Amino acid sequence: MTSPVDPDVVALAEHVFDLARSGGTDELLACLDAGVPANLTNGKGDTLLVLAAYHDHPGTVAALLDRGADHGRVNDRGQTALAAAVFRRSVPSVTALLAAGADPADGSPDARATAAFFGLDEMAALLDRPPA
Repeated sequence: MTSPVDPDVVALAEHVFDLARSGGTDELLACLDAGVPANLTNGKGDTLLVLAAYHDHPGTVAALLDRGADHGRVNDRGQTALAAAVFRRSVPSVTALLAAGADPADGSPDARATAAFFGLDEMAALLDRPPA
């Protein structure tokens, strides 16, 4: 028999996910310093990195990458942080993710398919640029 999850732990996790969504980088990093895993995943498979990218917080994306967040993780819908950043047309987030080694072919739909589906030619060109 498993024990119930402590409600305070659930509240902390929800707060941490909200920080990723809102771009609360400094407080989020303090939580990571206190032991919250950089690859914490919610019930939909979204990581902190996916949420920060989807909500267009490039500073938070860069900070999470610096703290070891896994750019290759996919959520339950097959989406990656890179595809989310492409969807949001965030040049800084896409650039940071690519520099960290994110693969535009990861996920389903992958970042290139996302750019193509939404007609984001500038994002497609960024994805096809040779690494710096």
